[in-house]
Amino acid sequence: MELKKVLLIGGSGFVGGWIANRLSERGIRVTIPSRRRDNTKQLILLPTVYMVEADVNDSQVLVSLMEDVDAVINLVGILHDGDSSQPYGKRFAAAHVELPKKILAAMKQAGVNRLVHMSALGAAVDAPSAYLRSKGAGEAVVRAAMGPVGASSGGVDVTVFRPSVIFGQGDSFLNTFATLLRLLPVLPLAGGSARFQPVYIGDVADAFAGCLTDRSTFGQTYDLCGPKVYTLRQLVDYTSALIGCRRRVLDLPDALAYPLARLMSLLPNPPMSPDNLRSMKQDNVTGGSHNYPGWQPQSLEAVAPGYLSSVRPKMRFDQYRCRAGR
Repeated sequence: MELKKVLLIGGSGFVGGWIANRLSERGIRVTIPSRRRDNTKQLILLPTVYMVEADVNDSQVLVSLMEDVDAVINLVGILHDGDSSQPYGKRFAAAHVELPKKILAAMKQAGVNRLVHMSALGAAVDAPSAYLRSKGAGEAVVRAAMGPVGASSGGVDVTVFRPSVIFGQGDSFLNTFATLLRLLPVLPLAGGSARFQPVYIGDVADAFAGCLTDRSTFGQTYDLCGPKVYTLRQLVDYTSALIGCRRRVLDLPDALAYPLARLMSLLPNPPMSPDNLRSMKQDNVTGGSHNYPGWQPQSLEAVAPGYLSSVRPKMRFDQYRCRAGR
């Protein structure tokens, strides 16, 4: 399969930027649709990457975006939905279930047969959180579109990736902890015993870019996880040590964690919601039975110091205040 042009849906964010970079390095033309093109100026600088102002929820727009496209990557995902409907809210339904349906319909109309879909580790229709249930429903939609690998019978050659939490320069994971540790004299922590297997964004991007023409990955689902499991409390303590800002961390019981999460969910860009806590009731780890071929992920300890510790000279006065308890 010769690959010349890829449509990267949901590509204007953290993960999309890394994948676009990997594809650009290979000389592949990448089209990234965005509602606001001006918000993605950093991606415009990448050679072979083209930003298009478009609404991907419009079915006809999707069809037009797929002209001459060899493959589609869908990264669209949201973490919060204020709608408490069951099994998941309207925003989760639109982003994680309805949009994959529209993408597949547009692919069929445009004659595109290759799709790489980002799900989430733990996604299942009976998962404890609305986020994971909607991601599971989206997976089911994508799986239903699979046909015999390489067949011309109308089926789609699909690869599904299910990453754990993703870290790396520019992430909203460890960087969020770092920001909170600098701002708060005491950090209240909900779900401190929740277990994660963080994966490096560079490894995730390599998997997405590398699988596109690898026929052995067609029809497969892969967990993308790092080499080590941590509790959330261990990750917070590690971040604290890296940025040189020691704070008291207060582990909250559920009786306090859920009310706090409800308050935090009212913020414009909430760091936590009750649904996030429900997701954390299920360990975000893999048994290793669905590893990507040749998977040798980098460790947190090998990468995180390079981007968290690098801010220490610039933040030395903040560190003095941290150490002084102010």
